[in-house]
Amino acid sequence: MKILIKNATIVNENKLSESDLLIENDIISRIAKNISEEDADQVIDASGKYLMPGVIDDQVHFREPGLTHKGDIESESRAAVAGGVTSYIEQPNTVPNAVTQELLEEKYQIAAGKSFANYSFSMGGTNDNLEEVLKTNPRNVAAVKLFLGSSTGNMLVDDPDTLEEIFSKVKMPICVHCEDEKTIRENTEEYRKQYGDDIPVKFHHLIRSAEACYLSSSKAVELAKKTGARLHIYHVSTARETELFRNDIPLKEKKITAEVCVHHLWFTNEDYDTKGSLIKWNPAVKTNEDKEGLWKALQDGRIDVIATDHAPHTLEEKDQVYTKCPSGAPLVQHSLVAMLEMHARRRISLEKIVEKMCHNPAIIFEIEKRGFVREGYKADVVLVDLDSKWTVSKDNLLYKCGWSPLEGTEFSAKVTHTFVNGYLAYENGKVSEEKRGERLLFDRPIR
Repeated sequence: MKILIKNATIVNENKLSESDLLIENDIISRIAKNISEEDADQVIDASGKYLMPGVIDDQVHFREPGLTHKGDIESESRAAVAGGVTSYIEQPNTVPNAVTQELLEEKYQIAAGKSFANYSFSMGGTNDNLEEVLKTNPRNVAAVKLFLGSSTGNMLVDDPDTLEEIFSKVKMPICVHCEDEKTIRENTEEYRKQYGDDIPVKFHHLIRSAEACYLSSSKAVELAKKTGARLHIYHVSTARETELFRNDIPLKEKKITAEVCVHHLWFTNEDYDTKGSLIKWNPAVKTNEDKEGLWKALQDGRIDVIATDHAPHTLEEKDQVYTKCPSGAPLVQHSLVAMLEMHARRRISLEKIVEKMCHNPAIIFEIEKRGFVREGYKADVVLVDLDSKWTVSKDNLLYKCGWSPLEGTEFSAKVTHTFVNGYLAYENGKVSEEKRGERLLFDRPIR
């Protein structure tokens, strides 16, 4: 199958260029002006549209196995491709937790038949599974994930000796959720004394505080420097934490990298008054000062990746009192358009969006032949129309949970086409029912 995309404005490797792009089977075979239509089986006129690499979301929770009433690999990967996300890295806090090689491999087997997008699943670390963690194959597993603060699930790693051993011995990216558990528990008790279990959600950012985040992140960075570990800190949420990261060397030389999530760039604690528990995340959405600090670090290169931490829960679960209401929300269908909206507001360039959402995840995780618009690379590409207004509503959501914290938001850009491995997975509001997602491979030596 040969698909020719004509007259696109390609956003790639820090530049915009007018060009055609030829896809042969699953590969980008040619990028040039005026490619002949004669050989193509299908021609798509992309005049006025922008073509970019498919988004690689390095942190999602698709809830399968064990929590599939909230979401599953099929439903959430469908939402992903509709949002221009062609690859994702899913987290181990499913039920059972993916903390043995057998349980991890079961998730890959499920995705092989169900995923619309390309997939990888991280191995989960615990206080007592180092032997299993060290069996992880760096060629076909993205990372090892550690929860240094408890979140959804029961995977807290808090034993200092275990942590040091994991950091010393694991030779692939170690991705961490950083919040100091002792601080959070003490803060929770203070508010519980006053309000019982029904703590107003507006205090969430004071309970899971900036101090709790910095305490944990700074310890992780210190341990990575001591051991030489390859550390990637997920969902940085405070201005102070950004001081832990550097921008004076190229990304490929960094051993410590950082991610920010869309919601920490979009919302502030003032939004709790209108959104309530729908924007209850761990780490919490914090102050406007924190949000501005994150934007600054994103622009100057201290923060490397934009992702979602996509984490659906049902509305019934979200409607519980504070201490029982789970943290997390669905975002994977709207991450790219949210950032394109920020582009329309002159907060970020198209080139920077592509760098942080496509190129950099590919570089950090050493993903094989994805994340760039290059000849010989896998044809994971997205077309977007920057001048096509639409409003997020229940009838255009693809999340299994059926809601979004962005409902009612008007976006000025729209994803029109998503190609996964050269296959047109999404076109103008419709997801194809054929599932062409592949297991991601990583260009790493077996150490």
